[in-house]
Amino acid sequence: MPGPKPIPVEPDLSLPKAVDVVVIGGGIIGCATALELSERGLSVLLCEKGHIAGEQSSRNWGWVRLGLRDPREIPLMIESQRLWDDLDRRTGRRTGFVRSGILFGASGPRDRNNLERWLTHVDGLQTGARMVSGADLKELLPGCSTELEWALHMPQDGRAEPQWAAPAMAEAARDRGASVMTNCAVRSVDVQGGRVAGVFTERGRVACTQVVLAGGAWSRLFAGNAGIDLPQLKVLNTVLRTSPADGPETALWSDDFAIRKRADGGYSIASGHENTVDIVPDSFRLARRFLPAYRQEWRSLRFRFSKRWAAEAQQGRRWLPTDVTPFEHCRVLDPEPSRKVLRQVWSRASKSVPALKQAEIVQSWAGMIDVTPDAIPVMSSVDEMPGMFIATGFSGHGFGIGPGAGRFMADLVTGAAPCVDPAAFRLSRFTDGSKVRPDPGY
Repeated sequence: MPGPKPIPVEPDLSLPKAVDVVVIGGGIIGCATALELSERGLSVLLCEKGHIAGEQSSRNWGWVRLGLRDPREIPLMIESQRLWDDLDRRTGRRTGFVRSGILFGASGPRDRNNLERWLTHVDGLQTGARMVSGADLKELLPGCSTELEWALHMPQDGRAEPQWAAPAMAEAARDRGASVMTNCAVRSVDVQGGRVAGVFTERGRVACTQVVLAGGAWSRLFAGNAGIDLPQLKVLNTVLRTSPADGPETALWSDDFAIRKRADGGYSIASGHENTVDIVPDSFRLARRFLPAYRQEWRSLRFRFSKRWAAEAQQGRRWLPTDVTPFEHCRVLDPEPSRKVLRQVWSRASKSVPALKQAEIVQSWAGMIDVTPDAIPVMSSVDEMPGMFIATGFSGHGFGIGPGAGRFMADLVTGAAPCVDPAAFRLSRFTDGSKVRPDPGY
C-alpha cells in the first residue's frame, strides 16, 4: 500500500538569490519555524528535498500529547498545545486539531506507580490529569474490552492530522512572504570567515546569514558534511489506518496497541511500545553514546540487519557543493512497514475495540523517527559556526510539540528571549561532560 499523501504544496517558480534565513527541511518543525520567522518580518526560504511532510511528519500517530513527556519537554509542550488551539485560525487552513483526550494504560502495579510518579510533574498546571479506573475508564472507552484496570487520563491532550498540519503551516508561511521550494535539496552551507554566508542548493546558491537545519532523519548526514558532530540515529515505526468505525473518541496508549480517531472517521493504530532498529554503520559509531538509552529501552526495541545497512554504507558522507548528494538520490524516505507488527496490533486492537470488527485496514506505512541519545531534541545554535542552528532529534515527540518548537527556534534565531529554558536542548550537552540519558519522569 502507498504511504500517506500529505496535502500538496506547490513550489515557488524561482529560487530567491538572498534571504535572511534558510530553513532546511519541510517537516512540521521546519514549517513551524518558517511560519514563526516570517510572521516576525524576516525573509525566509523553506527548502525541502522532496515534498512538504513527505516523511515522518505525515507518518506519525497524530497525537498532540503532554502525557508521559520527558519532564524537560513539559514547558515547551504546554506552549505548543496553546498554539495548536489557534492554529486553524492562524493559518487559515484545517489541521484537524481536537482536544479529545488521551489515556495511558497501566499494565500492572509497577506501571500504575510509574504513571502516578509522572503525574507529579504536572501538579498545579491545571491539566485535569488524573488516574482513572472502573466506571470512569469504561465511560472513556465505551464498548471496549481492554484488560486495563488503571490508566492516566490527560483530558486536554488531543490529536491532529499529520497530512494536513505541516502543509497548512508551509502555506501560511508563504502567505506571509516566505519562499517555499520543494524537490530542491540544500547540498551544503556556505561558510565564509567562520560564519554562515549562504547555502548551496541543487538549483544554485542562496545568500543568507542564518540557517536552521530541520532535516529530521537526514540531519546527522547533512551536519556531518558541515563538520558538525550530531549524534542521531533512526528508529522505524509502523502504522495502519482503518475505514470509518463508531469507536471511542479518546485515544489510548497501552502495551498491546495505540489507537486514535481520525478526522475521516477511521483510526490510526500502531504498537504502543515496539519499534524496529535497523543496524547500520552509525549504530557502531554511536554505540557508546546510545548505550544508556539502549539499556533503558531494550524491551521496546527490535534490532535487525536489513537493506538499510547497505544503503547507508554506500552513502557518501562528504561532498562538494557541485556534487549530487544523498538527498537527491532519495527524495522521500519510504521504508517498508513491519508485517509482523501490523498483524499483531490489528489482532489486539480488533479484539479490544469491537467497533473495529466492522472496519478494515485501508492503508499501512512506516516512518523513520530521528532519535538522540537522551530522547529529547537538539534545538540549538552551533557555537563553532555563528549563524547555524539545529532543530532535530525529536525522538517520536515532534508532531505534537512542533508549533512550540517553531516558536522556540524563531526565538533563538532572532535573539528574542526564548519561550522556554534552552539549556536542556543545547547541542553542547553531548560534549560538555553532561550525563546524557532519557528521563521518563518516574
